[in-house]
Amino acid sequence: MRPAGAVRINKYISDSGLCSRRKADLMIKDGRVTVDGITATEGMYVRNDQNVCVDGKALNGNIETVLIAVNKPKGIVCTTETAEKDNIVDMVKHPERIYPIGRLDKDSEGLILMTNNGDLVNRMMRSRYGHEKEYVVTVHKPITKTFIERMSSGVPVLGTVTKKCHAERIGSRKFRIILTQGMNRQIRRMCEYLGFEVVSLKRVRILNIELGNLREGEYRDVSKEEKSVLFNLIKNSKE
Repeated sequence: MRPAGAVRINKYISDSGLCSRRKADLMIKDGRVTVDGITATEGMYVRNDQNVCVDGKALNGNIETVLIAVNKPKGIVCTTETAEKDNIVDMVKHPERIYPIGRLDKDSEGLILMTNNGDLVNRMMRSRYGHEKEYVVTVHKPITKTFIERMSSGVPVLGTVTKKCHAERIGSRKFRIILTQGMNRQIRRMCEYLGFEVVSLKRVRILNIELGNLREGEYRDVSKEEKSVLFNLIKNSKE
């Protein structure tokens, strides 16, 4: 029975921004988590007034969710690894400990969201729920009608065929594409298969969050209104 005001311990740890629920479960199995000085067990419930520690360091379950939109420049890597000199955490220099939701490859630019909420990361990364991401892409030669049709209908990539999507030509060598998948370097691989080389690739939207006029290398807080819409869009993205 769930005690009043309590949550499962893996959710408590995830909401603190430390890691995902799955990683929290592994830490609990390894005996790295304590509650009020006693080694935690999987599936147990905890309250916000209890002292939860990971590797001896206390967590705070009441941390407010930070969610920012970043305009990532080319050359910046979406990693929290400090060994990577061009990592996005060092570029942003946010006062809270945050990490990127998903990835945008080093050669690409545009919108990346960052947060301290592991549960939010988990929900947004579940591609089976069809969360939209929109990109503007420039290629090395004029775009044909056949190219747009093939991109829209599906292209063989990494041993499978990409899902149908929306693609439209917006310039002689530029097109817009909306994906609901998150395959590694998907757009570049799709273009390459069809004989086109990507010159520039910019993500301009993730679900309801738009890049807008945000300057390269800068970030902004996602507004309360945007958060409200976003959380409603991902409310069914449960484990």
